[in-house]
Amino acid sequence: MSPVYPFDDAATARAVVDERGILVEWNEGARRLLGWAPDDVLAAPAADLLAGGAPAAPPDGGRWSGVLTLRHRDGHTVSVWVLAHRRRPQEGGGWLAVTPLEDAAPGDPDDDPLSAAGLVQSPCAVALYDDRLRLRAVNDAMAAVLGVSGDRLRGLRHSEIGAGPQSADIERRMLQVLDTGRPHDVRAYVPVGGDGRTSAWMARLSPITDATGRVRGVCVAAHDFTEQYRARERLQLVNEASVRIGTTLDVTRTAQELADVCVPALADFVSVDLVDPPQHGGELPIGTLSVPAELRRVAHRSVTPGDPEAVTPPGGTEVYPAASPQGASLLSGHAIVVSENSGDLAKWLAWNPARSLRVGRLGVHSTMSVPIKARGMTLGVAVFTRFAQPARFLPDDVLLAEEVTARAAVCIDNARRYSRERETALALQRSLLPRTLARTAAVTAASRYLPAARAGVGGDWFDVIPLSGMRVALVVGDVIGHGVGASATMGRLRTAVRTLADIDLAPDELLTHLDDVVARMSAEAGDEADGRPGEVGATCLYAVYDPVSRRCTLARAGHPAPVLVPPDGPPRRIDLPPGPPLGLGGLPFESAELDLDEGSVLAFYTDGLVDSRERNVEAGQLLLRETLAEGGESLEESCDRVLHALLPAGSPADDVALLLARTRGLPPSQVATWDIPADPSLVAPVRKQVVDQLGTWGLDLVAFTAELVVSELVTNAIRYGTPPIRLRLIHDDTHLICEVSDTSNTAPHLRRAKTWDEGGRGLLLVAQLTQRWGSRHTTEGKTIWAELSLLGEE
Repeated sequence: MSPVYPFDDAATARAVVDERGILVEWNEGARRLLGWAPDDVLAAPAADLLAGGAPAAPPDGGRWSGVLTLRHRDGHTVSVWVLAHRRRPQEGGGWLAVTPLEDAAPGDPDDDPLSAAGLVQSPCAVALYDDRLRLRAVNDAMAAVLGVSGDRLRGLRHSEIGAGPQSADIERRMLQVLDTGRPHDVRAYVPVGGDGRTSAWMARLSPITDATGRVRGVCVAAHDFTEQYRARERLQLVNEASVRIGTTLDVTRTAQELADVCVPALADFVSVDLVDPPQHGGELPIGTLSVPAELRRVAHRSVTPGDPEAVTPPGGTEVYPAASPQGASLLSGHAIVVSENSGDLAKWLAWNPARSLRVGRLGVHSTMSVPIKARGMTLGVAVFTRFAQPARFLPDDVLLAEEVTARAAVCIDNARRYSRERETALALQRSLLPRTLARTAAVTAASRYLPAARAGVGGDWFDVIPLSGMRVALVVGDVIGHGVGASATMGRLRTAVRTLADIDLAPDELLTHLDDVVARMSAEAGDEADGRPGEVGATCLYAVYDPVSRRCTLARAGHPAPVLVPPDGPPRRIDLPPGPPLGLGGLPFESAELDLDEGSVLAFYTDGLVDSRERNVEAGQLLLRETLAEGGESLEESCDRVLHALLPAGSPADDVALLLARTRGLPPSQVATWDIPADPSLVAPVRKQVVDQLGTWGLDLVAFTAELVVSELVTNAIRYGTPPIRLRLIHDDTHLICEVSDTSNTAPHLRRAKTWDEGGRGLLLVAQLTQRWGSRHTTEGKTIWAELSLLGEE
């Protein structure tokens, strides 16, 4: 309904016809014009009032004007000019028809200020309204804007000329100008012209006064600033694209952000199709793509729920020939625009009947295909479609789409390069980390590794390393940084730890040597031009557990302290000297020893597990201990429970490594020890004792080999070592270990004896008869050990 003002409503004949063609409103002006009272015509077909038949063409769009011949109540016909506006659904729909009455604009007296304004040739669009807010005059510029002669519109109110809520709002402001005598500025955004595009206007509402200062009317001076308005809209969309596109390094998400930004600001439906990246980490060729091209639908967005415009579902592929807009834009390297107005839309859609049928059913009238290009490569194509917006794509829209797509292309390319590097780093990480943990008699272990969700693969690692004497080394470390470089550094450090572990260094000594390795790596990574060291750093925790003594020795270099879960008590953090991170050099590392009950669980982890944005490190370690306190027979289940509790989202901000190890104890019945006198003549009785002990253990099959090995090791210790000398045999289900210890620090070595030499073949014989052998230094001297397999493989 139009607003009610304290003026004569009968100065305009006004009627409303609904969508069925039934008259639903009829005002006093309409009665004066045709003589019909409202009760005579309401609820009747409007066509009954037409004497000359319906208009030649049914009105479409938002407004229609023309001359109609109508029936008067007394029988004669009346030809009047009618201005009709289509009403919005929220206003009830249908059409509002108005026409000014002949007596609504009386003759202008000479002293009338409205007629005294000479504005016909002004370039500014000007309209003059009297004190009843009826149009009295418009200049040529305003008539061109309205698209109707001023003579036709004279006598109509502004809300009747323009219709809609904006026109009614302007009319209310004009009334304020009449009441207050003060000017008012108004901005209006209305569709003007046949292209359906919104035009922006700045209107100055000024009072018209006579010689006495009395307000006699309102002057509306309008200025078209559509170009500035559209430029600001384009700038706003480009700015929004720079903020909203590329928030992640995920290709699918980035493509979806491109579609989301452009709907509905630029198009009613946007689809993004990309070329599948080459296999094995390759890059796309430089230049345009060859057609036909097979593209994969990555994302799309529509103003209509359910995306009914989409022919291809996300994840599906389609082949675009050169005859399609997509193929033409890929081949040419620039945007292709097709529209219904130009007559080429049907031609371009002929290659796909299903797509053409859907386009026709949905009312698509304009489409634009823009290639997605970055670093000289064509990544895919973005298609912009309009069906709800009446305006077709103009050159400014093409420039805007190309600008936004170019920004998105850089983000998509960055995401692909990141994904490729991430996959490379993951592959390198998997190849460097242990695929399965070593099975030992000392511990049972389980582990988990999760790469960072956004920062990229890092350098976290863990390992279980079997040592001599049934002992085992447990290690976890964290290299500073992310990416392929961090993974490569991790691999070098893991190899270094394994190499140092093979020579049976104590934990604090091993970290000292590892610190030197990191320092050398930093020097290698430094800038050769100025000699500055590179930024290579790491943390590490190294522990050695002996199942015979059930003693564990640990040392750490800037790494989080492990958690101990005793079999009969609450979890606690092991009090361990922190030590400096690796690579600083010059600072000592300290180790700590503790006795462990059989069945104790040691939890080693990296800081990514306990440190997050939601909580600090202390809170994370407390939660870790609470989770480990829940216990459970399976270490695998415990690992999953810890990750679920501390990383509920499953996407850590930093790499996470977790290693759980449950200790075992070797019973005394599986260990035999003898003190050996330094007398070569007593070697034979020692051999017999060994054979008897092996018989007691049921290991007669390896008795002969073990007897030879023990004979050689004991003889060498008596001949070259320093008393006291001790022999120890250890066995489990798979191995038998022979150890001979003395207080000398001189380590033996293999040599090839000459034909006429009487000795020099002992260690060579041991190496041939055993699975492996070696020596380790202890605080009392050294130990020579040899390991025999009990699985029948030797």
